[in-house]
Amino acid sequence: MNRASLKRSKILHMALMGTSDPTGEAEASQEKPFVLRALQIALVVSLYWITSISMVFLNKYLLDSPSLRLDTPIFVTFYQCLVTVLLCKGLSSLATCCPGTVDFPAVHLDLKVARSVLPLSAVFIGMITFNNLCLKYVGVAFYNVGRSLTTVFNVLLSYLLLKQTTSFYALLTCSVIIGGFWLGVDQEGAEGTLSWTGTLFGVLASLCVSLNAIYTKKVLPAVDGSIWRLTFYNNVNACVLFLPLLLVLGELRALFNFPQLGSAHFWGMMTLGGLFGFAIGYVTGLQIKFTSPLTHNVSGTAKACAQTVLAVLYYEEAKSFLWWTSNMMVLGGSSAYTWVRGQEMKKMQEEPHPRETEKSNVEV
Repeated sequence: MNRASLKRSKILHMALMGTSDPTGEAEASQEKPFVLRALQIALVVSLYWITSISMVFLNKYLLDSPSLRLDTPIFVTFYQCLVTVLLCKGLSSLATCCPGTVDFPAVHLDLKVARSVLPLSAVFIGMITFNNLCLKYVGVAFYNVGRSLTTVFNVLLSYLLLKQTTSFYALLTCSVIIGGFWLGVDQEGAEGTLSWTGTLFGVLASLCVSLNAIYTKKVLPAVDGSIWRLTFYNNVNACVLFLPLLLVLGELRALFNFPQLGSAHFWGMMTLGGLFGFAIGYVTGLQIKFTSPLTHNVSGTAKACAQTVLAVLYYEEAKSFLWWTSNMMVLGGSSAYTWVRGQEMKKMQEEPHPRETEKSNVEV
């Protein structure tokens, strides 16, 4: 049990710091043939790309489709959280009733644990709500630029909350990201498609993503280090906290007057959005498991690039050279930051500790 808990915490540390586990990768490479590993990695990466891109386009349809005309972004987010709760409970029951069918931890509602997770849940609600509101007001093509400041907030919060300094080269990559963000905002404004509301929501979403990583690390011990238990409690808390918002903002009344409320197609698309929201957590963990956290970050950057190109083609948009330059700056800066942090962590692991150095000097 302790070994499993240690392994989970090690994986979380690597995911947050952007480093890989060379020991685990070496063991995996010895166990399976190269061709089989390559096919598995290609399948997992493809699954991550398809799930992530499909979820963005589907959410855009639910939040801002002219044919749907559903102006209830909080309800859409609430329903997706509800689907996640039901899936977690269903898989937990299946794992208990039929051992070996699925590998899923037992989940049951403990109010004491729910209260412990509540600070993270507040950040989690902000993250998913601002993400959806950003996607509602901006185009899919600009979506990645609009919420590209996560890395910058990571650096800022690490200094303010953890007193961790950042190297010059890492700060340089952050400046490239900020430059790309401002250039993108400028170009959206020049084309007449800029939404300051959507851009503000994108910045707030980036801030919440950074805070979510920090609070996740603090709250994990309350759920025995289980990401799935944390997902369950986060979404249960979110469902409860969303209810007064639905009443105050008048979304329940708007939903009651929605002409397609009885449509099977509408509820099918809503449920599919919830399924994709649940699946993205699984395929993200799967990609990290079969590759490494560093490769996952690179894959995410490449996916964002492909998603932007697909959005421009699908919506038949014409973008300027400077608009594309802003996207390349954001994606390039994010990739460079990941690489710089990876090299720094690798160097720290290779450098001997001061006591070991002193001991070797004495022996010489």
